[in-house]
Amino acid sequence: MAKTDIQIAQETQMLPITEVARGIGLDDDALELYGRHKAKLDLNALGDRPRKGRLVLVTAINPTPAGEGKTTTSVGLADALRKSGKNAMLALREPSLGPVFGVKGGAAGGGYAQVVPMEDINLHFTGDFHAIGAANNLLAAMVDNHIKQGNELGIDPRRVTWRRCVDMNDRQLRNVVDGLGGIADGMPRQDGFDITVASEVMACFCLATDLMDLKRRLGRMVVGYGFDRRPITCADVKADGAMCALLKDAIKPNLVQTLEHTPALVHGGPFANIAHGCNSVEATTCALKLADYVVTEAGFGADLGAEKFLDIKCREAGLVPDAVVVVATVRALKYNGGAPKDGLNQENLAALEAGMPNLLRHVGNIQDVWGLPCVVAINAFPADTTAELALVERSCRELGVNVALSEVWAKGGEGGMTLAEEVVRLCEEPKDFRFAYELDCGVREKLETIAGKVYHADGVDLTSAAEKQLRQLEEQGFAGLPVCVAKTQYSFSDDQTRLGAPEHFRVTVRGLRVCAGAGFIVALTGDIMTMPGLPKVPAAEKIDVTPDGKIVGLF
Repeated sequence: MAKTDIQIAQETQMLPITEVARGIGLDDDALELYGRHKAKLDLNALGDRPRKGRLVLVTAINPTPAGEGKTTTSVGLADALRKSGKNAMLALREPSLGPVFGVKGGAAGGGYAQVVPMEDINLHFTGDFHAIGAANNLLAAMVDNHIKQGNELGIDPRRVTWRRCVDMNDRQLRNVVDGLGGIADGMPRQDGFDITVASEVMACFCLATDLMDLKRRLGRMVVGYGFDRRPITCADVKADGAMCALLKDAIKPNLVQTLEHTPALVHGGPFANIAHGCNSVEATTCALKLADYVVTEAGFGADLGAEKFLDIKCREAGLVPDAVVVVATVRALKYNGGAPKDGLNQENLAALEAGMPNLLRHVGNIQDVWGLPCVVAINAFPADTTAELALVERSCRELGVNVALSEVWAKGGEGGMTLAEEVVRLCEEPKDFRFAYELDCGVREKLETIAGKVYHADGVDLTSAAEKQLRQLEEQGFAGLPVCVAKTQYSFSDDQTRLGAPEHFRVTVRGLRVCAGAGFIVALTGDIMTMPGLPKVPAAEKIDVTPDGKIVGLF
């Protein structure tokens, strides 16, 4: 019987985190220890070190129930780079408790390509998400308290936009009425909860360059509107300082290691739908100061995660990727081509060929929209046939892109050596990096550009509500912000049932809202939820702990 991820992780002998740190030139004084195998970095210890590393972005095709293995590939690639003699590090997102106890799973990789201690990383870790949730809810409490205590700012209770959050999938909290009771219990109003990773505090946290930048971003966040329709900010209710105090330790990147002792900074984790879906700028820039090659990833498929990584995070932080890895599986491509979920282990060249346009469109976008070199990593499954792998390789080579078979799940870094070799080669290739759009064009033009260039849509339609919000955002001076499109991850379109590479469709934007602290405008399409629910059989039912404190059933 095959070992589970947690069994593999628990059987691994981890190095003391101090020893891992010394391998990247950090002495013990640069660490704030959380036990023997976790630590936070003292950002002052890095001083004015310049960024020296090559940045490698790992993205993927549109996700499917068959799975792609983006984090597993990222971990295995970093291990392979290290194994080949390169000074390599990882920069990854932290998992949210909601998916861990729900259905999606954690974010620590899998098989023999994991970051450890995986139980800690997938559960409370160093408490960052709890701090973010506390800061978010402090602001909510201060907004309602301000209204109760005389409402000097003239906040319209009907136009409070700031919601509370909790790091758990709980559909019961999506829409609530609070403030019930007597006069002393506040003003009754409709409210709701988001999952912590969807909070704008998380987005600000992950884009901030230092603690004071975080405070400025928190202060700019819009919490609602006054009776005169003017935006009310976090700084207006004087919550930014206290919120930043709650986050002063959380903003320090977390250092852990892979099963093969490659250093990994695991820090932050904004929703890839409603926000930009990648780890913190602090973690990425720290890694670039410490290593020659830094492997990072973006959430969901390249149409969502990579687009936001490149057009939002890179723009904000002054980052330029040196190479891009697009992860795919033969199984997922067959699913995109119409093969049933229970038939993905059978050779099906017709379905594979029908699903290939999804991969090729992502690859084409990386090359043509952003001007970056890329390689396709096929995350290998035992059922993949020689004919199927040859078809994928042949189709990609027609675009001038190499394909590397990745066997890191089964073999760790050894299974990613071919991929690592190609990544190193691509990092030396000339690149002509550019953003998909410029900031000085209008919000509508940015939406049209993303939809046309990246999704290959025929255009964008705004509902009457979105049109009104667009006018308000432009009047309030937010038109120069980048756009963060919230849409389904399963399709290039805003219809999750249209798999592959759909054509002749339009994208409908049903709402626009500003995240002034994070520094982008969210365009809502489809039915995007900021508070997921648990499935019929949650993963939590299988998780347990033994009398000696050992966690079991966690993947």
